[in-house]
Amino acid sequence: MRVIQRLYCGDADKTEMVALARAFPAEHTHVIDLPYRLSSWAFDFPENVGLWVDSDEQLAAWAVLQKPFWTIDCACHPAAQVEFYPLLLAWADLRARQIIDTVGGRPAWYINVFSDQTTCIHILEEAGFTSQANAGTDAWSKVFMLRPGSLPVDHFRIPPGFTIRPLAGEDEVEAYVALHQAVFETKNMTAAWRRRILHHPDYTPGLDVVVSVPDGRLAAFCIGWLDPTGRSGQIEPLGCHADFRRYALGRLALAEVLRRLKKEGVGQIYVETDNYRDTAFRLYQSLGFEVVRDILVFRKDYA
Repeated sequence: MRVIQRLYCGDADKTEMVALARAFPAEHTHVIDLPYRLSSWAFDFPENVGLWVDSDEQLAAWAVLQKPFWTIDCACHPAAQVEFYPLLLAWADLRARQIIDTVGGRPAWYINVFSDQTTCIHILEEAGFTSQANAGTDAWSKVFMLRPGSLPVDHFRIPPGFTIRPLAGEDEVEAYVALHQAVFETKNMTAAWRRRILHHPDYTPGLDVVVSVPDGRLAAFCIGWLDPTGRSGQIEPLGCHADFRRYALGRLALAEVLRRLKKEGVGQIYVETDNYRDTAFRLYQSLGFEVVRDILVFRKDYA
């Protein structure tokens, strides 16, 4: 097959990137939540986005160095996996080396695949990536969890003076960003990224839930995403400020989004989480999520 790499040209290409992943959801760890990830500031650096088209100029593979996540996000047509996957990894390897001493450089990059994707795993290992599942004290792997959309959602007591509601649009972007940064202890979330999320065509304002405390501050958040068919949903992201975790506000926000997704009529709701973070994992289990696939995290060092 004739392979052509071309430059990333903006939002029209993002639409094609999402469409490729959605065409083969079982092959990609990020599908429903791609609007969240593809709104990140990684796309401020178009040279860190690679696109490959086939002889008919149809998008067959793509990759992006997601600086906020330290992750190489990618998608590939399964019929062309053996041919295109090594190409996108070689391109990502070159870019990682070229930017190592820049502000956006990273000493290591990660890529996630389902544990049953043996072809991808072999290609990753051939390219010098190593699974972190057995990395001793630094072991890292993930799980993909599923909850039936029709499952009833428990109601939990809301502390007096606390409010669960949708984000107030542009007016609360700065407050949300400050909360997100505090929860994840990183400055990666930015106001520009959050605003792009608000204006994405697949964004549903009613599924962007926050919890505010009596003095008006935001203390927890949870965003739900829908696929275009409305049959599936996904949770990404979820968080609660450390000062308010004793109130279980993350559980309140998650339960509210699950109820709203149920009203949308979704058949299944997904979430990806680290299987070593007991608190988050147990929270999802307590609200009906079950593990359906294991995800391996592969790493390559560049320091």
